[in-house]
Amino acid sequence: MAVTEMAPEMTTAEWELMRIIWTKGQASSSEVSALIRAKKNWTESTVKTLLRRLVNKQALKTVRDGRRFIYLPLITESHAMDQMAEETFARLCEMKKGQELTKLLEETTLSQADIRQMQAVLATKLASAPQTVACNCLPGVEHACC
Repeated sequence: MAVTEMAPEMTTAEWELMRIIWTKGQASSSEVSALIRAKKNWTESTVKTLLRRLVNKQALKTVRDGRRFIYLPLITESHAMDQMAEETFARLCEMKKGQELTKLLEETTLSQADIRQMQAVLATKLASAPQTVACNCLPGVEHACC
């Protein structure tokens, strides 16, 4: 799979379809429609419109298979998730990122393996972590958010 460098900005609805295609590896529009109907009350024309948008955004490519088109991802799920998380956290005050991560941890179901991995990362980071993180909201004002 040729992966595009930047994941396009995607709507929540487009993410829903991409998750199906990432999970399956590839799918026809009728397969995607059938699978999304288990979660959403979308028509096949809605699904086809969203798939076409994802092709136009270069998130998907199509391959002809007889009379139908097969949709294949041009971006990996991991790359898209990383980019979305980086973009989201780039918008936050440096000083408040830890609070938001803590909220996410409290609200997210995690496996024991995930928790152990996070504990190891945090233990490593603790050794060189600063006492406080400076606010970056206003230039030249270290604690503007306090």
